[in-house]
Amino acid sequence: MEIKEEIITFDELYEKIKLNIRDTEELLKIKEAYNFALEHHKGMKRLTGEDFINHPLCVTNIVNDLNVDAVTIEAALLHEVLDNGETSVSELEEKFGSVVATIVESVTKINKLELTDDSESSAIYLRKVLVGLATDVRVLFIKLADRLHNMRTNYAINPKKQKQKAYETQAVLIPIAHRLGINSIKSELEDLCLYYTKPDVYQDILDKLNDTREELNDSLNEMKESISNILTEQGLKFKIKGRVKSVHSLYNKLASGKKWNDIYDVLALRVILEEVSDCYMAVGLVHSKYRPIPKRFKDYIAMPKANMYQSLHTTVFGVDGYLFEVQFRTYEMDEFAEKGMASHWSYKEHGTKKVQNIMEQKLEMFRNLIETSEELDDNDFEASVNSDMLAEMIYVFTPKGDVIELPRGATPIDFAYRIHSDIGDKMVGAIVNDAIVPLNHELDNNDIVRIKTSSVGTPNKDWLSFVKTSQAKNKIKSYFSKQERTLMIEKGKDILEKELRKRKLSFNEVMSDENIKKILNDLKLTDLDEIYLSIGTLRFTAGYIISLTTGTKESLEDALIEKVSRTSLGEKNYKNDIIVAGIGDLLVHIAKCCKPVKGDEIVGFITKGQGITVHKNNCSNIKQNEERMIEVSWNEASDSTYLADLIIETDHSKNYLTDIIAIFTKRNIYVDAFKTKEYDNSFVYEVTLKVKQKEDIDKIIFDLEMNSYVISVRRNK
Repeated sequence: MEIKEEIITFDELYEKIKLNIRDTEELLKIKEAYNFALEHHKGMKRLTGEDFINHPLCVTNIVNDLNVDAVTIEAALLHEVLDNGETSVSELEEKFGSVVATIVESVTKINKLELTDDSESSAIYLRKVLVGLATDVRVLFIKLADRLHNMRTNYAINPKKQKQKAYETQAVLIPIAHRLGINSIKSELEDLCLYYTKPDVYQDILDKLNDTREELNDSLNEMKESISNILTEQGLKFKIKGRVKSVHSLYNKLASGKKWNDIYDVLALRVILEEVSDCYMAVGLVHSKYRPIPKRFKDYIAMPKANMYQSLHTTVFGVDGYLFEVQFRTYEMDEFAEKGMASHWSYKEHGTKKVQNIMEQKLEMFRNLIETSEELDDNDFEASVNSDMLAEMIYVFTPKGDVIELPRGATPIDFAYRIHSDIGDKMVGAIVNDAIVPLNHELDNNDIVRIKTSSVGTPNKDWLSFVKTSQAKNKIKSYFSKQERTLMIEKGKDILEKELRKRKLSFNEVMSDENIKKILNDLKLTDLDEIYLSIGTLRFTAGYIISLTTGTKESLEDALIEKVSRTSLGEKNYKNDIIVAGIGDLLVHIAKCCKPVKGDEIVGFITKGQGITVHKNNCSNIKQNEERMIEVSWNEASDSTYLADLIIETDHSKNYLTDIIAIFTKRNIYVDAFKTKEYDNSFVYEVTLKVKQKEDIDKIIFDLEMNSYVISVRRNK
């Protein structure tokens, strides 16, 4: 591969920007952003030797080619100032607005993360963090452009780092570029990654292409002329492009088992037309002269790809015995194929083309992933990313002919929830291609699916074992969560009514509007249902609720102590993570002050308004009151995760955040939150980890202490 020095001046870039951005105020802001970046990068050099400002200029040039908005242009120019310049988020917000500042801050955070090994779990984790930070999809546009320019100059770093960056790009960023439909970036990144990870293979393919390049170009030009004549005779207006396929695409064919001499379709033509109807007419005209290869015709106009790519694909026997892949698309489809969803920012603003909510459709995928990362554990999240973001997709039809995209392996239940959550909740059966199928039936391309619903239909928990999409799983779980909440509310109300009858008290008097307000205020609850729910889940006893209204001042502590004293010591609750001696089916809480995890020595403490709170034995917050303490132990059968705090102090030579996160990643320990504090002689990191047991923490502490830059590590409290 020929490595080219890429140098661009702001004046050159500005002329290109003005072709996309016409608003005078926006152009002034872009100039201001450039001058701000220039000032903050003054005197800095890149490893390649050129002035550092050239990097944000090149990144901005890449995103500008995607037809992005002015905000993205400004953020691209400024994307390194927080990391390399002496500025702050608040200063950016003051000068350029909160949106630009947030985008720059997100890109800066993402740039501090990197893979530490080539395992799939590391890649999944990095994707999770990256997507989680990119709440605005424009962050991803800039990150992809940033990585593309860095890969173009990858030669400037050491060979080991070159391969690491290439693997990271393959595993994390190329799939995102694909899902965003930005083919211009995706295809170049693929070639660059192959060049750095398999240089011998790359060069061998390139040499083979070069040996026949003159012959291939002659055939390509002849085929272009032939197709042009066919279409011109029919009065079609078009533009036609020809190319030899990329090294990476040929590598994929070789990797699938083909030999070089068996690869015939190395030549590709793209015909761009004015109307969709012209595309179908053109493919028919080409087929009338050049015989198509069976099963190689793909209609991505009627059934777009997952990233909204649209085109007609066919492979034909062309001139000189070569196979030619020919694509037919409109100008708008061609722009979207190269620039993806990024190109639609300007359409939305200026209204020059019909967007049809494509932006919202694609952003929903990222929103779902972010929501999933908050609701699911990490193993479930990995499965969700693989099914929703990276899986092979199929296209099925509603009875009206609407196309629905689903991952391969999806069932009629996934289909139903993709249509609407109410249809999924009420479905009782499915008909696929006029035949009744079981609900776990795996759908296939071109299936026509009809969902049968009933007003009394409800989801089944068994569905969770075979549905494919995270959307369906989340909707099913949400349904049962709401059902269980309703049952607990009804149970709580029933318990309260029975207790009042037992005490011969009037429900209406005890639960008057005035008393309800007092209970809500005392317990910091929001409504009457929450009072019933707290009783139904045994957070509070009915007696304690009544005591708040009658003035008897019966304390929750007294109620629990009384219950302990009259319950056999052998009775235990094995439903929870904590087993409470002497109490059955009682909700307990993990103390937030010391955050015990399984394996720690623990004690239960009866506290007002909170039931039993579980502390570490040595927690300084436990009042030494034997009457209030109760024996508890860990349920060894539980597989739950717990939060634990670590305080890590390092030397001041550099910020070691990414090194520390790398240590957690190797142990498959995930970070829930972190804070960094900088002092005169050290950095202090306050990290909250998600662990299953104390042994996990001990191993992490040992790993951290083995590094010379670590001064001390301790659990918080």
